[in-house]
Amino acid sequence: QVQLVESGGGLVQAGGSLRLSCAASGNIFSINSMSWYRQAPGKQRELVARITGTDNTNYADSVKGRFTISRNNAKNTVFLQMNSLIPEDTAVYYCSAVTVVFRQSADYWGQGTQVTVSS
Repeated sequence: QVQLVESGGGLVQAGGSLRLSCAASGNIFSINSMSWYRQAPGKQRELVARITGTDNTNYADSVKGRFTISRNNAKNTVFLQMNSLIPEDTAVYYCSAVTVVFRQSADYWGQGTQVTVSS
């Protein structure tokens, strides 16, 4: 079992920056990858960025060059640095972790943190 707690959301003007954090606890050594997703009102949840156990990263096209995913050395906290924010980035942002134990994978989710970008 893995528990995820997000923080760092809030209200920011267009062009501003925010840094989201996701702290993982529990069986963190089983985590294979961690990701940030977001869901805007009336839209499906979408992948924003992912970081793997070997620190490979990938991003949604809409955030490339503006957002950066990273994690600390202990690999129990993942960050999402969001720069040059635009109103279209407004959404609830969710942290996700995929664990693999004896070839069985499982998904875990945080409770979400609201990001609102005003124009």
